Amino acid sequence: MKKFNEQATADLFEKGLITENQFEEVKAYRSLNIFSVNAELKLFLYLSVILFTSGIGILIYENIDSIGHIAILSLLLIVTVVCFFYCFKNSNGFQKTETQFDHPVLEYLVLLANILTCIFIGYLQFQYKPFGEHYGLATLVPTIVSFFCAYYFDNRSVLTIAVTGLAAYIGLSVTPQDLLNNNDFYASESLSYSAVVLGILLILWTIYSNRIVLKTHFSLIFLTFALHIISIASISNLLNHYNLIWLVFAVVLAGSTFYFYKISYELKAMSLYVFMIVYGYIGANIVLFRLFENVDFSDIWELFFFLLPAYFIGSIVMFIKLIKNFHKEIAE
Repeated sequence: MKKFNEQATADLFEKGLITENQFEEVKAYRSLNIFSVNAELKLFLYLSVILFTSGIGILIYENIDSIGHIAILSLLLIVTVVCFFYCFKNSNGFQKTETQFDHPVLEYLVLLANILTCIFIGYLQFQYKPFGEHYGLATLVPTIVSFFCAYYFDNRSVLTIAVTGLAAYIGLSVTPQDLLNNNDFYASESLSYSAVVLGILLILWTIYSNRIVLKTHFSLIFLTFALHIISIASISNLLNHYNLIWLVFAVVLAGSTFYFYKISYELKAMSLYVFMIVYGYIGANIVLFRLFENVDFSDIWELFFFLLPAYFIGSIVMFIKLIKNFHKEIAE
C-alpha cells in the first residue's frame, strides 16, 4: 500500500497536478508514519450502540415479570428523550447539504435514540395496542421519525433504518437473505409488484433529491436498497412463475441492470457495479434456461458437460476483467 501511495503521488507530480514543493511535503508527511484510528473508534462506538440496545432487549425479555411494563416503558422513554434533547441542543440544525456534528459521538447518540424509539413504539404496541389492530402504524411511526432524524441530523445509519422500516411497512424484508427466505413472492404477485414499485420510487426520489440538491450524499444508500429490492424480487419471480408473467420481470431486471450500469459510473460506486453484474448474470442465465427448458438436449448432453466448466471459468474471468476495467475508468 505504501508503494502504491508513493507511485500515485509521483504520477500526480509528473502530470503537473501538484507542485514540487507539494510533492516534497507529501513525502515528508508520509515519512512520519502517522496513521488514523478514526475508523476504529467509530466502529467501537457503533458496537457500543448495538450492544447497549441488545442488552436492553435481553433485560426486558428476562425480567419483564419482575420489573413491570410501565417501569420498562418509562425507562425507555426517559433515555430516548434525554438522547434526543442532547442531540438537538448540540446539532447545527437542518441543512440541505452534508453536515456533521462537532463531536462524532453525537452521531451515534442519534442512532441510539432512534433505535430506542423503535423499541419503545414496538413494545408499546405489543403490550397496550395504542394503534389497535393497525400494526402497520407501529412500523410507520418509527419510520417517519427515522426519516426526520436522518435528514435533520444527516445520519446515514438512521436513514438505513428508515428505508428498512418503509419496506417493512409494505411487507418486505430488505436484506438479501430475508428477501429470498421470508418474502413469498410466488404466493403474492402484489408483493412482487410492491417491491418493484418501492425500488422505482427510491430511484425517483434520488433523482429528485439530486435536482434540488437535497442530501445528495444519501443517493448511494437509496440506490443500493433499490438495486437489491428490484433485482431479487425479479429473480425470485423468474424462478417461480410458470406463466408468461416471468417475461415481465425479465424486462424489469434488464431495465434495472441497464440503469444501475449507467448510474454506477456516474457515482463511481463499485458496490452498485458489482451487484449489478451479479444480478444481471444470474437473471440472464435463468432466462436462457427458461427459454430452452422445453428443448430436448439429450443427444448433445455430453457437449454441455464439457462446455459447462469452460462457461463458468470464462464467466469468472470476464467478471474480474469488468471489475478491473471499471476501477481503472473511475480512477482516471
